[in-house]
Amino acid sequence: MTTQSRIRASDAERERIATRIQQASSEGRLTLAETEQRLGEVYAATYVDELAGFVADLPAEPVPPRRFAPPPLRVHAALVVLFSALLIAGWAASGVPFFWPIMPMFWLGLSLVVHAGVRYRRAVVPY
Repeated sequence: MTTQSRIRASDAERERIATRIQQASSEGRLTLAETEQRLGEVYAATYVDELAGFVADLPAEPVPPRRFAPPPLRVHAALVVLFSALLIAGWAASGVPFFWPIMPMFWLGLSLVVHAGVRYRRAVVPY
């Protein structure tokens, strides 16, 4: 006979579920009586698997909007722009007619494209 061990619910997990129930109540999805009943049962729940049933008939939590770009990629882009500006300033100060900063700027830009591609591939979830 095998017994499956159950995981006990933490206060943070109970609060997360209670917040979803209160939010659903404020949106008019639950009546006041349903809200009070569910909140009482949530705070009395002992195991994690008991908590899922209280919000099963409610819409899923909204996914937070994604920021413009991951911070490391934004830092990389800022550095590429900074170094490119310094290269152009050096070219302008040198008085050389050939625009030599194009080669280092090409490699800096290519590194940014590769970095963005690697970050994008890591962000894709296969399931």
